[in-house]
Amino acid sequence: MNEAAYLAVRLAFLTLLWLFVLSAVRAVRADLFGPTRRQQRRSPVARPPAPPPPPRSSRRQRAASKLVVTAGGLRGTTIPLGTSAVTIGRAGDSTLVLEDDFASAHHARLIPAEGQWLVEDLGSTNGTYLDRTKITRPTPVPLGAPVRIGKTVMELRR
Repeated sequence: MNEAAYLAVRLAFLTLLWLFVLSAVRAVRADLFGPTRRQQRRSPVARPPAPPPPPRSSRRQRAASKLVVTAGGLRGTTIPLGTSAVTIGRAGDSTLVLEDDFASAHHARLIPAEGQWLVEDLGSTNGTYLDRTKITRPTPVPLGAPVRIGKTVMELRR
């Protein structure tokens, strides 16, 4: 192999190596600080949550009044629920700040809707689970049903 070809192969390898390093840094940055404005513009427009299904029983269930962490590093933490959404993640601006390596910076949120609460995954890396089912769209959360984010488990209570 002549010197010019050897130099070209070395430069191509070096370029690929740097592209890999930069993409890894970008992924870590997005996980720690959330998506950039450019990435947010690319994401699809958020639609309002689908209307909840009609109640299955004739008796009306009381709405949840608190979010209780039942497992994980914050076990025993209680957050009173009001009329605004509850954000969950590792970021300091979240309502419930998780110290969990498997949670994203802005992982999920609970949204009040017509007397019940919906859980929505915010594009997290490891997903949000409602009673062992990974959610892909805003989903109603029944009272007492476990919501798992990484090693943290929480539920809605009266």
